[in-house]
Amino acid sequence: MMTSVDTDLIRVLADPLRLQIVTLLAKETLCTTHLMEETGARQTNLSNHLRVLREAGVVETEPCGRFTYYRLKPDVIASLAGQFADLAESARTAAENKRACP
Repeated sequence: MMTSVDTDLIRVLADPLRLQIVTLLAKETLCTTHLMEETGARQTNLSNHLRVLREAGVVETEPCGRFTYYRLKPDVIASLAGQFADLAESARTAAENKRACP
């Protein structure tokens, strides 16, 4: 069990559409219309996924007239990557540790 990694954030990013949204937003700030065009998702479905990403702190919004733009928060992704890097380093260090069977 990965106790050092933010499992809630992993669950949020595990959804294929949300991961696609995050991947798109890593390249540029996009509005809902752009995301609909890129993903092929319906507006209501997309809005629900964006809400989950917002509530998890992965994206932030920027109102612009009648549109809302979405931007990825890179520090959140970097933090998760750091947690995985720490886990990998722990595994490297523990490679020689073997618990004896009773």
